[in-house]
Amino acid sequence: MQNGKEKIKITFPDGSVREYPRGVLPETIAKDISPRLAKEAIAAKFNGRVIELNRPLTEDGEIRFLTFEDPEGREVFWHSSAHLMAQAIKRLFPGAKLAIGPPIEGGFYYDIELDRPLSTEDFEKIEAEMARIVEENYPVVRQVLSREKALELFKKLHEDYKIELINDFPDEQEITAYQQGEFIDLCRGPHVPSTGRLGKHFKLLNVAGAYWRGDEHNKMLTRIYGTNYPKKKMLEEHLHRLEEAKKRDHRKLGRELDLYSIQESIGNGLILWHPRGARVRRVMEQFWIEEHYRHNYELVYTPHVAKLDLWERSGHTSFYRENMFDTMVMDEVAYQLKPMNCPFHITIYKTHLRSYRDLPIRLAELGTVYRYERSGVLHGLMRVRGFTQDDAHIFCTPEQLTDEIVKVLDLVIYVLSTFGFKEYEVYLSTRPEKYVGTLENWEAATNALRNALEVKGLDYEIDPGEGVFYGPKIDIKIKDVLGRSWQCSTVQVDFNLPERFDMEYIGEDGRPHRPIMIHRALMGSLERFFGILIEHYAGAFPLWLAPVQVVLLPIADRHHEFARQVYQRFREAGIRVELDDRNEKVGYKIREAEVKKVPYMVVIGDREVADGKLAVRHKGEGQLGNLDPEELLQRLLQEIANKS
Repeated sequence: MQNGKEKIKITFPDGSVREYPRGVLPETIAKDISPRLAKEAIAAKFNGRVIELNRPLTEDGEIRFLTFEDPEGREVFWHSSAHLMAQAIKRLFPGAKLAIGPPIEGGFYYDIELDRPLSTEDFEKIEAEMARIVEENYPVVRQVLSREKALELFKKLHEDYKIELINDFPDEQEITAYQQGEFIDLCRGPHVPSTGRLGKHFKLLNVAGAYWRGDEHNKMLTRIYGTNYPKKKMLEEHLHRLEEAKKRDHRKLGRELDLYSIQESIGNGLILWHPRGARVRRVMEQFWIEEHYRHNYELVYTPHVAKLDLWERSGHTSFYRENMFDTMVMDEVAYQLKPMNCPFHITIYKTHLRSYRDLPIRLAELGTVYRYERSGVLHGLMRVRGFTQDDAHIFCTPEQLTDEIVKVLDLVIYVLSTFGFKEYEVYLSTRPEKYVGTLENWEAATNALRNALEVKGLDYEIDPGEGVFYGPKIDIKIKDVLGRSWQCSTVQVDFNLPERFDMEYIGEDGRPHRPIMIHRALMGSLERFFGILIEHYAGAFPLWLAPVQVVLLPIADRHHEFARQVYQRFREAGIRVELDDRNEKVGYKIREAEVKKVPYMVVIGDREVADGKLAVRHKGEGQLGNLDPEELLQRLLQEIANKS
């Protein structure tokens, strides 16, 4: 039925259809289906758009109810929880000014300008006030405002950050606010229908400083983090995961295990790889190189800078300028630190006339790039300013495109699983608002990515509008041992750069044709992937990755000679072995090796020297007994070869 009729048709996920009066609320429909659904529903998805349960429906459409089990349902729940916290803070600190309060993975935060620092005692007061607001069970009411009304309202409330946001909105943007009791906030929504639906299983977690809009030139705000769950057990499980995450923090472990550092004298976001961390990096690189040669890639090296003209031609200065370092001038010529490797690989391609028989051409590089990240978002190894991409570009014909993407997906899954990641979330990101190229090319590229995913039988979600400016992409998020998702691998199809650089190959018909370009990274960046590995393994790397695989612990000076012989034999065999011959008690040495998370510890005393054996202890298995040095060596080499 059409708008204006008394009844509308609502279609449910199972395909069934029911009629309801025009203006019916989703929560009424939920009650009609079952009391349990009405209790658990957080929001509704109507005709593909997430809306409140108290938003009237005025047209025919498909509906699906969202609970906390749905990612979109959790976002609504946590976004509403951010408003709950902000309302409590405004009651306790009436002069507070609100900035933004989005949902995030595992909870929410709100950036707020306060006239004094917060403490854990304030947390208790805020949580108590939040509980009162839940008991008061205010309806959450959506309001659509004109720009003038919105500015008038938030000027009256002295909410300077909201005013700045409104002034930055494009003219066509709908402006909405949500009110619960005396509290009103500028927000796109949607939200739960009432504050009582948020329950009392919430917890404020910590505070941090955050520059307004991530710009260090702006005012420093107080960012308050929190979480909320529908059930107490779920909250307790989350808090346990957070404690585990703290123990695994790569910044803490990186310092304790002496893997890397970031020094003020060098610069923020620039990584110093210490010897132990560099050993792990070298193993990662060698594995990467071997696999690329095995999969018919050619490795290249390219400069760290190039003339600015190159980046103007590639379009980076138009689409990526804010992420690039300032230009430098030498001999009256402008140069630019590279933010990406792709224009260099294109230039290598163009050094020869290419035939269709030459394609596909696969060029790979561990290329260090430089991107300007604002100080407020830098975070250990995860967000840096100089990093090494495990980058590759494939130049192929249209007929080869899907097959090449399938091969990339095969390599991605193999590499990630070898490093210990078995669970993935796969997204197909489509055309953004700001893009280059024809709609025809975008459709062809998107279809090729979709076809490859279906050939591989991978479940995936569409991520609308999240493609890059030059083409659609597949993003693969890995899940670590705590169930956290990390964006690493990406596969992007690009018709744009081959056009900009006038790339060609001679086809079977003897005429020039335009190749298609695939951008892909497996680990994303070595720095970030290393940080993820540290947290995934809590610093206790598997043997093939461990910076120190074996430590030899002679008990007394008279055992040193035998220990040195074993040390030399193991080093010659390629084992990363250390000899701890300090004048310390062996118990102290064992404890220190455990702290350093060394997989194998070998104690050498009188009995071991007399028998020519080694007392071996494995970090995961405990005592292995006395082994012949060659027996242990073969065990190590086999375990390393298996990457187990």
